Amino acid sequence: MHNNDTDKAETWLNEQAQAMGWAKATKLAGRSALQGLVAVKFDKNHGALVELNCETDFVAKNDKFQKMIEDATMACFKFAHTNMQSKGPVTKMELDSEQLGNLAAEGGKKLSEILALFIGSVGENAVLRRAECWKANNSDVKIAGYTHPAPSVLGDYSAGKYGALLAYRQANDHEDIGKQLCQHIVGCAPTKIGDKEADKPAKNSDDETCLIYQEYLLDPSFTVDEVLQQNNVEVIDYVRFSCGEVAEASMPGVEKQPLDTVQTVQ
Repeated sequence: MHNNDTDKAETWLNEQAQAMGWAKATKLAGRSALQGLVAVKFDKNHGALVELNCETDFVAKNDKFQKMIEDATMACFKFAHTNMQSKGPVTKMELDSEQLGNLAAEGGKKLSEILALFIGSVGENAVLRRAECWKANNSDVKIAGYTHPAPSVLGDYSAGKYGALLAYRQANDHEDIGKQLCQHIVGCAPTKIGDKEADKPAKNSDDETCLIYQEYLLDPSFTVDEVLQQNNVEVIDYVRFSCGEVAEASMPGVEKQPLDTVQTVQ
């Protein structure tokens, strides 16, 4: 067999696998997919947070699933590096399932195409649920990320059931404070940063939803605000994902933003 024939055969097999994957994905599309993982990838100036869902926790532990969410996270991280214009201290882009699927992975294939192949191989529904792509535009603004459960060796990529991205300013250099604040956000689930002039602390600390008034997860003898002051840190923005929670951006009736529409944080 000539090399040309081999190449044609390989192309045909790939096309058949893709077609079978799409057929399986279409057949399984209505099945609930609330298990899965949340993954984060970041450097000092860019961050990506992605949720990929499947039907069972068994599949979420599959090596193919782990590769799928890593591919999706890297595609979002690349998007943050190359496709987001600088405006304000932080530029953010929220992607829904369809927008996420349209991103190109390494090698040029769309994530939706890779997902279809994955669904065809495992026989279970999976959904690229949502993503956040962040870019810090000022030199004094840093980005940190964290997922839980945390891997034994922390790096700039990880995946777990919960995840957070954080944008912050810091006068001095405390390299762990970003990660520690992300741990707090994951563990205590604040609903907003909080404003000392507009917001008052909750009467019961267990009911507190403002980040600045919450007891600091790593040392409850301090509030988060006290920790921020001690370390000369200003929280600019944050986002928290919990795997399986219903995302407003993916609910029916919510208008989608085009990929070139971004949100800036002042």
